[in-house]
Amino acid sequence: MTTLTPKGQKTAFVTGASSGIGKAAALSLARAGYRVVGTSRKASPQEMREGIRMVACDVTSDASVTAAVALAHAEFGRIDLLVNNAGYAISGAAEESSIEQVRALFDTNFLGVVRVTNAVLPIMRQQAGGRILNIGSVVGLIPGPFGAYYTASKHAIEGYSESLDHEVRGFGIRVAVIEPWATKTSIEANSPQGDRPVAVYRNTFARYQSAFNAAMAAGDTADDVAETILAAAQATKLLLRYPSGKAARQTSFARRFLPRALFDRILRKQFNIA
Repeated sequence: MTTLTPKGQKTAFVTGASSGIGKAAALSLARAGYRVVGTSRKASPQEMREGIRMVACDVTSDASVTAAVALAHAEFGRIDLLVNNAGYAISGAAEESSIEQVRALFDTNFLGVVRVTNAVLPIMRQQAGGRILNIGSVVGLIPGPFGAYYTASKHAIEGYSESLDHEVRGFGIRVAVIEPWATKTSIEANSPQGDRPVAVYRNTFARYQSAFNAAMAAGDTADDVAETILAAAQATKLLLRYPSGKAARQTSFARRFLPRALFDRILRKQFNIA
């Protein structure tokens, strides 16, 4: 049976809400007055976490996604905001990952976004409105050495989101990309390295990893990114892209306006791979 929300109260559906940016976003939205459904692969039936209704959802499974979205819709009657956050990274040189490992990453990071979006869009069209925020990354705009496949998945999110936004505007639905830079979450610690190591990359990767760890230590928190998500969720006039934090804004600006050769030199020096 559908449970009607109080008049004017919106419902948000957040994937990957058990930790990191997803959890911070879910809590921020709840504090702002949204009814929030968060997904986790291991959520228990009727589970509540800090006021967030958690549902089990594996974004790599059509059936799991369909069931989770249907449950959220049945309980709350509408879905006004979708935050596609679930994802992970692979670290190491591009040559060090098998096709199977790359396929698995894209199945989560990109096709997972497509699955959830396709499940939510009919609901948003029926209610004549909605907003979709896809969690991209600054590396959706710039090169990401030793993270080529995560970078490629975020580039895919950029192109998909911008294209989709044009298709659904006529239904009162808008799409935007949130673009964090280095963020203090567990994504890096929990991400696998390439599954077929190549020794010649070892020294360069070690230098890169040291520089990357330093950037992460100085990076934004998940709560900082959640503030950007909330701002995009509540914006009267939605932008297409929301760089999150000072470093993200500076990097986005530099990528747009600096000559390619100069930008590349700066990037290689920053990550100690020159």
